[in-house]
Amino acid sequence: MTVDQVALLPAYAAVLTAVAVFVADLVAPGRRGPVLVLGVAGCGVTAVLAWVVGRAGPRSTFCSAAGCSYAADRTAAVVAVLFALLTLGVLALSTATLRGGGVPPGEYCFLLACSLTGGVVLGAARDLISLVVAIETLTLPLYALVGLRRRVVASAEAAVTFFVVSVVATAVTLLGAALLYAATGTVHFGRLASALSARSSLPSLPLVTVAVVLLLVGLGFKVAAVPLHAWAPPTYDGAPLPIAAYLSTASKLGGVVAIVLVTVGPLRPWLDVAGPALAVLAALTMTVGNLVALRQRRMVRLLAWSSVAQAGYILAPLGAFALVRTPSFLPVAVAATVAYAAFYVLLELGAFGAVIALRGAGDGGEIAEYRGVARRSPWIASAFGLALVGLAGLPPGLAGLFAKVTVVRALLAGGSAWLAVVVALNAVVGLAYYVRVAAVLYAPPGSAVPDAFPGSPVSPAGPAVPRPAVPWAVAVALFGLTAVALVVGFAPQLVLDAADLAAGLVTGAARP
Repeated sequence: MTVDQVALLPAYAAVLTAVAVFVADLVAPGRRGPVLVLGVAGCGVTAVLAWVVGRAGPRSTFCSAAGCSYAADRTAAVVAVLFALLTLGVLALSTATLRGGGVPPGEYCFLLACSLTGGVVLGAARDLISLVVAIETLTLPLYALVGLRRRVVASAEAAVTFFVVSVVATAVTLLGAALLYAATGTVHFGRLASALSARSSLPSLPLVTVAVVLLLVGLGFKVAAVPLHAWAPPTYDGAPLPIAAYLSTASKLGGVVAIVLVTVGPLRPWLDVAGPALAVLAALTMTVGNLVALRQRRMVRLLAWSSVAQAGYILAPLGAFALVRTPSFLPVAVAATVAYAAFYVLLELGAFGAVIALRGAGDGGEIAEYRGVARRSPWIASAFGLALVGLAGLPPGLAGLFAKVTVVRALLAGGSAWLAVVVALNAVVGLAYYVRVAAVLYAPPGSAVPDAFPGSPVSPAGPAVPRPAVPWAVAVALFGLTAVALVVGFAPQLVLDAADLAAGLVTGAARP
């Protein structure tokens, strides 16, 4: 087995970031500044090294006769850069939480850097074992981060819920991978795809079908897809707000990357099974997420159920390939998934950034407590409103509108008109709660907050919560996210072209 140390440089940078933060906290315990500076610098170095190594040419390591388990190519570079930027954004949004939220800064930044390591490795994984290890490295630190608010019962309950459901999901994923290994004798993507393409030589076709479905359902946990979705609302609501933002963006992005890699790689010969499974998961996920979000009265829980619904939109294009199996359509489906994921992550992080700016080190609170926020904080309310209408797919949030158009267009091109109709109907349902929250921001003081269902009881008005002072790092992060959302809203081709390029890289590299 050969080991290319240069290919591992981005992963080394992420690991060294965690070690540096850990040592800094030992030297200066409880100091917020040093660990934040080291965390930010480490994210920057990781992104630069990943880009340089990826652009220099494909480099593979941990290679044997069966294939290579780790490939530092352009796909891995893009994924690593995205995770580094998301971690950087979450660190910027964490300044208020670390200052007044009862959260130890050393442990917080150390665990975030450990999670970043999993994200960096994930994009380069080229066998099922490496993929699962990367996913778990991304997720394991989050159990502790969710429960890191000391003396807060909701935080501990959220961590336990997240841990228990995650263990079940990991067991399901490993069972699917084990069944695939039993049927093919390999876990490497290239050889696995070759073995699965020769169906006549497989010992049991029903066994492989069950393995494919179990693998996809287990990985669906990371994007909070049905049926492994109920952990998201209590976990998001109990976690520190920046960690809830990380879970809804970086962790979900990790699930999307994992599903795309296995779908267009080892499972490509079985897209007639994987496609319908993903289509059903997508339809159920967006429908359940939107319907339950209609009745939410806590802000973070509403954003959590919204993220469940958004996961359905992200997965939907991959389900269309079951009907159109021509190789030329696969990049179209992957590009639509990548584009929607990019638009979603940007808008979702902006929404959480606005909540953090309004609530400081506290929790998300009740939706009724945001009544009249626009009168006290017009700029923050404008950024929040833009993110909400963008997630709904309404102008002036043009980024979200183009994202949904891209998904529907891919579904129609793939012959999945029924799934396109489901997406359209769910987009209409989603308008009810997104517009409801946006209206609350501009409602006059003293008014009650109506539920999304006409005729149902109204939420009590509740006392207005004074806005805490916004740290400059949070303000800069929120301004940057809003500015980028506006730019890609008026120039969506920037994201769509990048998504087409990424889809070409993934589908081309995945050919056995």
